[in-house]
Amino acid sequence: MDQGLIVSLLKADIFSPLDVHFASLMAGLSGKGTQELFLAAAMASHYRGEGHICFDLSSMAGKRLQEDSPDSPACPKLGEWLSILGREEVVGKPGEYRPLILDGSRLYLYRYWDYEKKLVDNLKARIVNDPVKINQELLKDGLKRLFPNSRPGEIDWQEVAAFACTLKRFCVISGGPGTGKTFTVAKILALLLEQKTQPLRIALAAPTGKAAARMQEAIKNARAGLNCPEHVKAAIPAEASTIHRLLKTIPNSPYFRFDAKNPLPADVVVVDEASMVDLALLSKLVQAIPPCSRLILLGDKDQLASVEAGAVLGDICDTGNDHGFSRHFSGLYKKVTGEKIGEGVDKQGEPGMEDSIIQLRKSYRFGSSSGIGEVSRVVNEGEGARAVQLLKSGSYGDIQWRELPRPEALPAVLKERILEGFTPYLKESDPGKVFDLFNRVRILGAVREGPYGVNTLNLLVEKILRDEGLIKREGRWYRGRPILIARNDYNLRLFNGDVGITLPDHEAKGELRVFFPGPEGIPRKFPPLRLPDHETVFAMTVHKSQGSEFEQVLFLMPDRSIPVLTRELIYTAITRAREKVEVWGKEEVFQEAVSRRIERISGLRQALWG
Repeated sequence: MDQGLIVSLLKADIFSPLDVHFASLMAGLSGKGTQELFLAAAMASHYRGEGHICFDLSSMAGKRLQEDSPDSPACPKLGEWLSILGREEVVGKPGEYRPLILDGSRLYLYRYWDYEKKLVDNLKARIVNDPVKINQELLKDGLKRLFPNSRPGEIDWQEVAAFACTLKRFCVISGGPGTGKTFTVAKILALLLEQKTQPLRIALAAPTGKAAARMQEAIKNARAGLNCPEHVKAAIPAEASTIHRLLKTIPNSPYFRFDAKNPLPADVVVVDEASMVDLALLSKLVQAIPPCSRLILLGDKDQLASVEAGAVLGDICDTGNDHGFSRHFSGLYKKVTGEKIGEGVDKQGEPGMEDSIIQLRKSYRFGSSSGIGEVSRVVNEGEGARAVQLLKSGSYGDIQWRELPRPEALPAVLKERILEGFTPYLKESDPGKVFDLFNRVRILGAVREGPYGVNTLNLLVEKILRDEGLIKREGRWYRGRPILIARNDYNLRLFNGDVGITLPDHEAKGELRVFFPGPEGIPRKFPPLRLPDHETVFAMTVHKSQGSEFEQVLFLMPDRSIPVLTRELIYTAITRAREKVEVWGKEEVFQEAVSRRIERISGLRQALWG
């Protein structure tokens, strides 16, 4: 391989050293070392690092790596490129075992092609093979009891979701904040338990410990009010776990103890916050679930995609496209409930995805007078100018726009907000009340670094609080320091996303301990030095805030447009607030962000929807 090319690519910062090393390895293994293979392999590695499942050669065919540089290497025309790669020993066709897999014009690292293929095959098999027998009369009675507020002529989408999950082995329930996804699942579990004559093994899971704890609390609260027999309520599980914990991690290995050869002992698996689950983890999960068991995914398809590879929930739901139910499904729903959900579409051949995707459309948190609800809807529709207009209009009391201050003005402008938001929890000593007060307000940022990044904002908050005498920071640890766990520790049962607050422990002679919410309202506490990787969290990234809710949110955007600013990020930031959200930004940056969607290349959507 031309060493000059490698050096120039590294100098130009087009590819990372890892990308170049991988491409060099592929060129060396091929024995030919062609530039076409090198560029394709480097691209496959680069795109994977950017969150894509694969690299589509057609997106770069015939173009220079740097369009504004005449000396930049050029990629071959698509036909020529495909022909050259087709003759390479390290490039295989779908189904072959080679380092790289070429599927049409999509080039995959083998492992990710395998993850995608197994996920597609598994979901398709579940869609085709519905549960063998359903007692329709029992289901009809259960739906009437559990959804008594359904109005004639008005579609109750929660009831539709419950009906679908009873009929199908695979379902997605998607909906924004306050649409009642977890509340609906509690009713679904009751319906499934009523259908069973034998015990039903149910597993509740989420991608993070924080999300699992919230799911557990929501199911527990919903269970108490269900209109069903007491033995059914008692059979609904009271504990949720992380997906990693459910599958049982093997130390220092990407594999789990539960897999296709050793399946989970579960009849129903429910996964909350599914938008945060990446391709690799979801593929491993579905392989570990027995073919005859049910899988129910809960999530908001319009939220940010996972930090790792793929926008899996969005691809499964075919985000941006609406699909009607099949005629068979619509007819059966009318037969059982007496209500219509459309005429249905005639389907040729096997059942498709359309009957397995239910969108909850009514928000019980954000009504017609909610600015948060209206702005988030407008953002979802890509209307950036309209969203700014609503934020600035003053028509709603729960949303507000402010022009982004210059970096040097931030301390003075933020001071009042910081003191108002954080003083109450810093003056409280009871751990339970401390958490309630701290979670009322959160500062969100789009990025970690830079003048508007969360690292800068956290230092700024600490300085303001220290200058006001509210914290006494003499070292890294001080009373009131809030921290966010950044790495799972299964021995301590602390998980990525868990938030703890540092307080004096009266049982340890006033020494500082980090307190975390615990079961039954009893906090758990740890010496600071025992904690896994963590960071200060007065401010947090929007990505880290997924699965959280706060009474008030202050969202600071960067002062310039960057790729991470997307419609999904804006939507996620705004909908973290229950009562009020302030957006500080520049109009042109905000509007450009709303116009930009997360685009992650994969073959998942096409394979599932055609």
